[in-house]
Amino acid sequence: MTRRFFDLNIDVYVPDRWYLAAPTHPSGQEIDDIWRFFGGDPVELHERLRIPIYRPGRPLDFTTAGAGRTPILSEGAASVLRELAPSDVQLFEVEVEGQHEPYFIFNAARRLRCIDDAACEEVRLYTAEGVQAHRAGEYRAVHGLRIDKSKVGDARVFRLWGWSPPIIVDDEIKDALERSGIVGGQFDEV
Repeated sequence: MTRRFFDLNIDVYVPDRWYLAAPTHPSGQEIDDIWRFFGGDPVELHERLRIPIYRPGRPLDFTTAGAGRTPILSEGAASVLRELAPSDVQLFEVEVEGQHEPYFIFNAARRLRCIDDAACEEVRLYTAEGVQAHRAGEYRAVHGLRIDKSKVGDARVFRLWGWSPPIIVDDEIKDALERSGIVGGQFDEV
């Protein structure tokens, strides 16, 4: 059977959902690089961060925090990734304002060059002549994302080289998260 892959994204249609602000140090001071959990690289974290509530509401099993879109998981969702993809993810326990249950920053610590340009609806690349010439060759926009599964290898959770927003998970992880009753996540096949 051929493996299938999905973009794990936030479900903005959960009624009365909460929204989380950017992670801070325990003192409340903003962290230096709000994008560090966005690129698909391993990170080092030497302290337990705090996640303030931006807008109160229903706690979710998967969401993102702040402008840097830091992925946040409940203990149940984190345990699925801890069990099924330990070499692909980093999980850092955080304090979410007003919550007694554990939550985790989820870092997809692998980045793969596997976008299938020809199979996507549309791709636009940065050019050497453009405003962001330092990003030449990276993706400026991707619509109707499709990946080349032959380039994935044994990865189960990863980000994409040149196009960081999607968090890609394989079908076993998707199914396990759905069986766990995940609230706040939606899956789009890529």
